[in-house]
Amino acid sequence: MTDELQSPLQYVKGVGPRRASDLASAGFHVLEDLLLRLPLRYEDRDRVKPIAQLGAGDLTAVVGEILACGVRPTRRRGFRVLEAVVADASGRIRAVYFNQPFLADVLAPGSRVALFGRVERGRTGGGLQLTNPAYELLAADAEDDARIHTGRIVPVYEKAGGVASKAMRRIVHAGLELLPPAVADPLPPEVCREHGLVDRRTALLHAPFPAPGTSLEDLARCRTPAQRRLVFEEFFLFQLGLALRRRATAATRKPRTIRVDERIRRAALDVLPFRLTGDQRRALKEIVGDLTDERPMNRLLQGDVGSGKTIVALLAALVAMENGLQVAVMSPTELLAEQHHLNIARILGPARFDVVLLTGALAARARREAWERLAAGRAQLAVGTHALMQDAVRFRELGLVIIDEQHRFGVIQRAALRRKGVQPDVLVMTATPIPRTLALTAYGDLDVSVIRELPPGRQPVATRVATEGRRREVYEFVRRQLRAGRQGYVVYPLVEESGKMDLKAATEMARHLAADVFPEFRVGLVHGRMKADERDAIMTTFGAGDTDLLVATTVIEVGIDVANATVMVVEHAERFGLAQLHQLRGRVGRGPHRACCILLHQGRLSEAAAARLDAVAATGDGFEIAERDLEIRGPGDFFGTRQSGMPTLRVGDLLRDHAIMDEARRAAHAWLALDPPRPALDAMVAGWAERFGLVGVG
Repeated sequence: MTDELQSPLQYVKGVGPRRASDLASAGFHVLEDLLLRLPLRYEDRDRVKPIAQLGAGDLTAVVGEILACGVRPTRRRGFRVLEAVVADASGRIRAVYFNQPFLADVLAPGSRVALFGRVERGRTGGGLQLTNPAYELLAADAEDDARIHTGRIVPVYEKAGGVASKAMRRIVHAGLELLPPAVADPLPPEVCREHGLVDRRTALLHAPFPAPGTSLEDLARCRTPAQRRLVFEEFFLFQLGLALRRRATAATRKPRTIRVDERIRRAALDVLPFRLTGDQRRALKEIVGDLTDERPMNRLLQGDVGSGKTIVALLAALVAMENGLQVAVMSPTELLAEQHHLNIARILGPARFDVVLLTGALAARARREAWERLAAGRAQLAVGTHALMQDAVRFRELGLVIIDEQHRFGVIQRAALRRKGVQPDVLVMTATPIPRTLALTAYGDLDVSVIRELPPGRQPVATRVATEGRRREVYEFVRRQLRAGRQGYVVYPLVEESGKMDLKAATEMARHLAADVFPEFRVGLVHGRMKADERDAIMTTFGAGDTDLLVATTVIEVGIDVANATVMVVEHAERFGLAQLHQLRGRVGRGPHRACCILLHQGRLSEAAAARLDAVAATGDGFEIAERDLEIRGPGDFFGTRQSGMPTLRVGDLLRDHAIMDEARRAAHAWLALDPPRPALDAMVAGWAERFGLVGVG
């Protein structure tokens, strides 16, 4: 890259130290960061109309002289209106700005101005007006080609830190003036030629400020030559990194090979609590094939809620342990780690293996004992949270790493656990089905096994959407279920920003339900901020059938398995994500009885919230829900966390640009097959690795 593109934003005209700090908080540090963040949309402000030809509803630009400008108060206290009268050779029109009195010092009479906005009829019958139009004074920059905010196709940016769209536009325009005549290109020249890509400098210039006459439709679809070039570049480098990571993994060899013989098969059958489904058998065969290969396994096991991923992973762990190796199972929450520990210890009961638990809540003495047993090899399997990655945790011979709920962990965390062994096999699992579009990108370095088939006896869960007005009816339905001997959940949202307030509401809900609504039943409360032993006691009581109704936060989202629970009410369902609702629903219907999940929402729903609730009510198929979730939220928010292992894309959109991603993937593999020199590869991927989550892996 050129020095100019890596120059700090502080030195771009219009930025300075204070605004540079604002931009840094939004991820803009150097000029390249700024130029590679494409606008949200574009507006064609090049259509200048004579004022006399304007009509109500027109979206247009006008150019004229400011004849008068003043601020008037309104009946609303503290609310003021600025009115400016603008005239051209054909007539005059008012520009009205609400609560922006400072513009009186900007829109001075006698100045020439370009305005862009929607023409409306004035409320007081005063003729046509432009309401809150974009403006640009033309006194200093009268030449058409010097205009930034009007008289051209204009980029509209997302607010960055405290920097508004208009200021962003001005800063980007100033930044483009710093581009040198030649800009270093990270793409090989032969790839650019073969795929018809414009040079990088042209792309950087025209992506934010398109040439006159550029199709607005092409701009909206990100299909102009400039946009397509930048999207292809980003995807090519990302796919190149994935291919290099795969190549590095393929070139490594495990220090010892795992074998499967008749003794190990019998050991697996001894612990197996039920017959595997066809999908489970197929996934296990693929995993065991990886385990017995001389190269380390790097596999994703994805399956719907309740599809039985855990038993498949446990059988893989058994194979490793029967070969004298140790296994680490990492879970995202203490509750899930505790559940896994109990279940694994119970299932492995007939086997001879010792299972330890490692979480942050563990007492110091118990933690030290677990460390010693692992280091000496007396414990063969460790189940835990991030506590497994502490420096003090050492294994005698770690051969298999299993990471549950993969999307909750970053790639760096995955690599840290992997380094505790010597080329261990890695199996990552997720109950959030990943659409094919994302699986090819975020997990392009992993082999993928899929379990879609549900175990026999699992009942589909009926899902209903209900408004607050039907609360009494909902409670009556729950009461009938409890009287029939079943159990249920009432789930309350607990979001980090207002955690204390939400927790108080959940606690009050539990008290109200116990005292006023279901006094004849036993009501409990569980949430993630409880101490582990207190939480375990409540869950054990519920699992044993000694609590009828459990009020819970999303701490029960994964891992809780109570076969007698048949009804769930999700309070404030509009505040949950689609995948999260599907995960919660999966806590009921795990036994032989028919189950129901009721999504209770408050007031009128936004369009997105209504789409989420309708989607989860329409299907119980997690893979369909994942595709719908991707459409509603877009790939950037699909996992709800930047540390998900998903690429942090600046230009491309995985959903909109999936065809370009496929093209870039093929191009990267073809170019790599030509065996380019390693320095060229290193130079291309340098600086991109960490942002794409390609650090220290492979």
